[in-house]
Amino acid sequence: MVVVSNLGYPRLGENREWKKLIESYWSGDISQEELDQESKVLRLANLKKQVDAGVDYIPVGDFSLYDHILDLSFQFGIIPKRFAKEEKDLDLYFAIARGDKDHVASSMKKWFNTNYHYIVPEWSKTKPHLTSNHLLELYREAREVVGEKAKPVIVGPVTFVALSSGVQDFTAAVKNLLPLYKHIFKDLVNAGASYIQVDEPIFVTDEGADLVEAAKCVYSYFAKEVPEAKLIFQTYFEALIDAKELSQLPVAAFGLDFVHGLEENLEAILSGLFADKVIFAGVVDGRNVWSSDFIKTTELLKAIQENVAEVVVQPSCSLLHVPVTTKNETDLDPVLKNGLSFADEKLVEIKLLAEKLKGIDNPAYTQHIQNFDKLQAADFRNVVLENLDNVPTQRHLDYSQRQLLQQERLGLPILPTTTIGSFPQSPEIRRKRLSWKRGEISEEEYKEYIKSEISRWIKIQEDLGLDVLVHGEFERVDMVEFFGQKLAGFTTTKFGWVQSYGSRAVKPPIIYGDVKHIQPLTVEETVYAQSLTSRPVKGMLTGPITITNWSFERTDISRAQLFNQIGLAIKDEIQLLENAGIAIIQVDEAALREGLPLRKSKQQAYLDDAIHAFRIATSSVKDETQIHTHMCYSKFDEIIDSIRELDADVISIETSRSHGDIIESFETATYPLGIGLGVYDIHSPRVPTKEEVIANIERPLVQLSLGQFWVNPDCGLKTRREPETLAALKILVEATQEVRAKFGKA
Repeated sequence: MVVVSNLGYPRLGENREWKKLIESYWSGDISQEELDQESKVLRLANLKKQVDAGVDYIPVGDFSLYDHILDLSFQFGIIPKRFAKEEKDLDLYFAIARGDKDHVASSMKKWFNTNYHYIVPEWSKTKPHLTSNHLLELYREAREVVGEKAKPVIVGPVTFVALSSGVQDFTAAVKNLLPLYKHIFKDLVNAGASYIQVDEPIFVTDEGADLVEAAKCVYSYFAKEVPEAKLIFQTYFEALIDAKELSQLPVAAFGLDFVHGLEENLEAILSGLFADKVIFAGVVDGRNVWSSDFIKTTELLKAIQENVAEVVVQPSCSLLHVPVTTKNETDLDPVLKNGLSFADEKLVEIKLLAEKLKGIDNPAYTQHIQNFDKLQAADFRNVVLENLDNVPTQRHLDYSQRQLLQQERLGLPILPTTTIGSFPQSPEIRRKRLSWKRGEISEEEYKEYIKSEISRWIKIQEDLGLDVLVHGEFERVDMVEFFGQKLAGFTTTKFGWVQSYGSRAVKPPIIYGDVKHIQPLTVEETVYAQSLTSRPVKGMLTGPITITNWSFERTDISRAQLFNQIGLAIKDEIQLLENAGIAIIQVDEAALREGLPLRKSKQQAYLDDAIHAFRIATSSVKDETQIHTHMCYSKFDEIIDSIRELDADVISIETSRSHGDIIESFETATYPLGIGLGVYDIHSPRVPTKEEVIANIERPLVQLSLGQFWVNPDCGLKTRREPETLAALKILVEATQEVRAKFGKA
């Protein structure tokens, strides 16, 4: 028998119903009771979809009102100390994620090497305890819809603790959680659960190699205390780090990624390590939107099946990382659309693959192969790689010499103030954009409106006293999607939304062919903004690595080739901006760290390729042109050398949510370039105090010089409201002025 399983389903809904529902609660438009009722409707609709698709093991517990890691923290009573006296209710749950008027939010980090962000659990001396068995409640709810197909999903104790902060004793922390997991598992088994999916992705990382003994202790404990629980030890995003040891864990099944961890995981299977095991085989890519190569995948499944006790067909990871469905994408080229596979289509794929493995010849299987072949043969898949021999990859002068020329041109004060690029996109801006797209207003009317917003915000920035201004990016829906709409080789979707963090959804473009610069991208708005002020206005671009990492990339060429293609396109745009007199050009690489391979053995090659592409984009400028870049939410100490190698004149980095931890990366390393360490958190509606901002400016100055430090928020301000933005920036400027005066540089 061959059955199919799913690891997780998108929360957003086909039309972002989930996002709108939660934001309605935050704005006070609906009550908690209404939120609970409507979110239940969404959960049950997701379950029914998976039943209708023929999924045999349907995930329960993957749905969340913000983040599944935050759900666990809340359920285990792991509440940040600063919130300890607050009532443990839904508003506290959201406050931990978003902050409130009295408390800063918890840190937010990337979920391994994806663009999903989780809320980092903050441990203190409080012993974890089970506040409720929320997973049991969800399981009972799901049983009413899907019966025995319901499969509870929970992040395992080793991964949960490994992703936490403030843990003084790792072993003790894990042991304190075991009775809580035991309680949850017992309740689930008593309620009728068969398989229980326990996500332990930490065991595909190098860090996981040091935690194998912990895994042995944990899963031996569960085998002894809850022997009736059929646990799936589920990993994804890479191969199992120590298959020889971990294959001996006393669990009912193993979930392995045969897309991103293909070679190592397949080798472990063929070696016989899992000969008597049930394998949940992740053979359909849960992180990209291209349809599967059925011929190769069927052969892979046959090889797995011949070497294990039983195989279950599933995606490589949760489908949280892809859009919901292609059915509403009516504007795409049919050949391209038929070669795409979003969450719903991936459920169809795993069903067809399982049927083929059982010997069932479904006409849809044959049609899928035909669609796949048509895509590969399409003209737009042709690969033309440009000769890079004559493209500079190094600036003419080094930074110390460039800095003098740039300062002479710009005349900036000590501790120059600026923002990262975007300003609030009000409901009015979104309505105007929608009206323009629908043809209700002309393109000329829309452009005039955008100009009026640029003009208004240039005046606001001047009045606030900011030193380096931005045009605000009001014409952009997203820092990557915008470029995907204007570069050759990209397409964008209507409804291809994916959750990034909380209610924040992005619509990644799809790179389907060769990337080329075919028109000016940002020149008109930037030059207009500069014409309104004597202060420098930054040109705002997104870098080749971030564009790649935040797009659904083509997989028929190497990433290095794709990086270089996009680098050349950005180089052409930089040249246009420079020729138009723009003195500062920011090339954001917010996702540089995000794309870093999980294994150290693969990281340097990626970083070398990333540095090369960034330098292709930025090294052709004049020495007096200042290149900025921006990065966010990363463990920068791991890549500090590579950050230096980018040779950007100024880099701005998020530090506020990390409560200063990231600053240590630059305090313990000699960083010779300009740097702005974000002095307040823009992902929270909370306005910082002046004292907090002053502290965030002064701490880095212990290590960094006055001449190299910039003052800025930690990220773009697009998602914030105007009043809180103005209040926060006013405090930023006032705090900077006080620090300047303190150092005698007023």
